[in-house]
Amino acid sequence: MQKSTKKNEEKPPVLHPRNKHKGRYDLKALCDSSPNLKEFIIKNKYGKQSIDFFNSTAVKALNTALVKVHYGIEYWDIPNGFLCPPIPGRADYIHHLADLLASTNKGVIPVGKHIKGLDIGVGANCIYPIIGNAVYGWSFVGTDIDQKKIDSAVLIVTKNSTLQDKVELRLQTHPGQIFKEVVDTDEKIDFSICNPPFHANQKEAEAGTLRKLSNLKKKRIKKPELNFGGQGGELWTDGGERKFILNMINESKYFAKQCAWFTTLVSKQSNLRTFYNRLEEIGAVEHRTIPMGQGNKQSRIVAWTFLTAQEQQSWAANRWINKTDN
Repeated sequence: MQKSTKKNEEKPPVLHPRNKHKGRYDLKALCDSSPNLKEFIIKNKYGKQSIDFFNSTAVKALNTALVKVHYGIEYWDIPNGFLCPPIPGRADYIHHLADLLASTNKGVIPVGKHIKGLDIGVGANCIYPIIGNAVYGWSFVGTDIDQKKIDSAVLIVTKNSTLQDKVELRLQTHPGQIFKEVVDTDEKIDFSICNPPFHANQKEAEAGTLRKLSNLKKKRIKKPELNFGGQGGELWTDGGERKFILNMINESKYFAKQCAWFTTLVSKQSNLRTFYNRLEEIGAVEHRTIPMGQGNKQSRIVAWTFLTAQEQQSWAANRWINKTDN
């Protein structure tokens, strides 16, 4: 059983080698594709062109250009106030997930729409299905407890031909459940993916935002401004990520043979031991921790499977190896 070590967790955060967003943004190319981005171009303290990342409207305009230039998305929009995701970090998750699948597929990343992922909490932005489909051709089922978010994601899918018939959105009508009610009893899922709400309540989320903004601006900030948006269910939930992920782990055992790999982002390193212990208690065959990060932020993916080595090989042989989408 592979476990993370303190040494691995302390590696400097760097983007995945296949991430398209390494280095500085090509602002000229982005503005050429989305001319309205030009109004948000500023000069940073080094005199170089940049985006005003403290402006939520600017961040949204940047994301619109990024998904168009790098992922072929012609229409992308989200309602005001909903989470506007930092795309480089989301892309990193997808690439690390691809490597995880390859590790049980003779080193080959399985690609094509016959590879199905489950995005838990797809949100209004639908960003994981967008990236996963564009880069690896994967299909997705996206779930959420908020009808407005589902409606927004549906609109993105229906207005982009590349996503049609490859992304299905399902409303989770039982907010306390993760897989139950949205995954059919005979449905096979190659992986699950989740960016859980990290904070336990709004006050904690705002305190975290104040710390982040104060560190970035090198001065004390008194008013929390969510430059990437977000609200309850996106940034905070009762019990925070610890309770949410423990619930996910507990439910995953009922779908043990229906999903090859369950995965989730984990923000707080202090929660890892609790998750490892619970995974071992419920009989997970293997769990892995994959360090990842962007800028000064460190995070990690925790992945687990209930499939034995022989079952993993059988899964790959039946679903991934020499399969086509025809």
